[in-house]
Amino acid sequence: MALGSMFFCAGPAHALQDPTRPPGPQATVAQPAPERSLALDSILFSKDRRVAVIEGEALREGQGFDNVRVIRIYANRVLVTDNGRERVLYLERLPQVRGTQ
Repeated sequence: MALGSMFFCAGPAHALQDPTRPPGPQATVAQPAPERSLALDSILFSKDRRVAVIEGEALREGQGFDNVRVIRIYANRVLVTDNGRERVLYLERLPQVRGTQ
């Protein structure tokens, strides 16, 4: 009987892992998703109304789409959360056109 329990205990001890031990190089760490590009198309900013057009969607503060939520709309930028991460979107600068002489 003692011999049988000895074989039972001598099983694969390498399968047991210490939960307090830090993960080794074989452990995979989840990489955060890369930031996607969000196009801020335009901003309507007045004392009565603030609207940002992002990816063709007209949104007010508090509204959102596809895990993007508008937090605050400023005259030249928009603060959003994208999948829980805060981001600031800026309007693209238009190319400067010089007049001919």
